[in-house]
Amino acid sequence: MARAQGARAQMALAFETTYGTPPASGFTKMPFASTSLGAEQPLQTSELLGYGRDPQAPIKDAVTADGDVVVPLDAEAFGFWLKAAFGAPTTTGAGPYTHEFRSGNWALPSFSVETGMPEVPRFAMYSGCMVDSLSWQMARSGLLTATASIVAQGEAINSSTAAGTPATIALRRFGHFNGSITRNGANIGNVVSADLTYANNLDRIETIRADGKIDGADPSIAALTGNVVVRFADQTLVTQAINGEACELEFSYTLPTGETLTLTAHAVYLPRPRIEISGPQGVQATFDWQAASDPVLGRMCTVTLTNDREEY
Repeated sequence: MARAQGARAQMALAFETTYGTPPASGFTKMPFASTSLGAEQPLQTSELLGYGRDPQAPIKDAVTADGDVVVPLDAEAFGFWLKAAFGAPTTTGAGPYTHEFRSGNWALPSFSVETGMPEVPRFAMYSGCMVDSLSWQMARSGLLTATASIVAQGEAINSSTAAGTPATIALRRFGHFNGSITRNGANIGNVVSADLTYANNLDRIETIRADGKIDGADPSIAALTGNVVVRFADQTLVTQAINGEACELEFSYTLPTGETLTLTAHAVYLPRPRIEISGPQGVQATFDWQAASDPVLGRMCTVTLTNDREEY
């Protein structure tokens, strides 16, 4: 008997025309490191009395379909997750192409994701998927991955794939070595690590349905938050925090072949941090920043992806 192995797992993604309806074609094979995407339906314990000490049969509760997908930050496939999180980009150029994703879109695309374990066989199609949040960490070393938190409408299990033969893409992966952080256009020195999270804060539409599924998920007020850990060497960031001023933070990656990924937070506010001296080692300060809408640009952030793909 064949047993499921993660090494043989596969994932395919396609954007939907109608929410909750998987497209018949147009799937793309997606690289991923792990996934907890799945559907669960808990049982409600019977509260009835008069039948002795042993309980009556439980009843089924509503279906919840959600989970996280850990994906690499790469020059092509990551654009699909950016489109899901921010909406369709504005694309310019004639090869290489520059895809500009902007925050603040009210209409976000839904998509279907199929995860497959062919040796069982088990192919799970998750329809009505939307990205609730997208986050990653910048560090000096290690594997660079992002976590996409997904809210889905439902799950359908099949013994064969419903995604057909998905299109393949060339994997050109960004690494921590390719990253840099700037503040108002100038490099920030002494940065130890940085985290950033873009959240759509989806509001699930939990209407009464016979199948127990949600009717959709509406984006509410977005948020772009994170932290920057720095070796304490000057008062620049502390002074900004005390004065309550905004700055522009840019998190970027560049490959030697020319592909780039840049997230620009246009108006970032810093809290006043506690500066602790915990021992003889270097003193570090953590700034838990928040981004807001820039009054000039009219948006909170812009993500720019440059690659050889013509459209998303």
